[in-house]
Amino acid sequence: MNDWTIEELSIQRDHIHMLVQINPKDSISEVMNKMKGGSSRAIRMEFSELEEFLWGSSLWSDGYFAETVGIKNEEVMRKYIQSQS
Repeated sequence: MNDWTIEELSIQRDHIHMLVQINPKDSISEVMNKMKGGSSRAIRMEFSELEEFLWGSSLWSDGYFAETVGIKNEEVMRKYIQSQS
């Protein structure tokens, strides 16, 4: 089990913005791998018809953007994510 918390979330047509609180001992690449893999499995189970729309065997693209946020910038990031919907 992990102790990650999704603090803000904005789902767009072709991408997702998230503000996630993770444990400093966890690597960002490990967190993203688990989040993408777990969400892909859940989505495929619920919407099996998506298989015909996939490129190869991947639901998500390989890339992601991650940035660490200090206390002063956290509110800026929250407002940015909230404004994306």
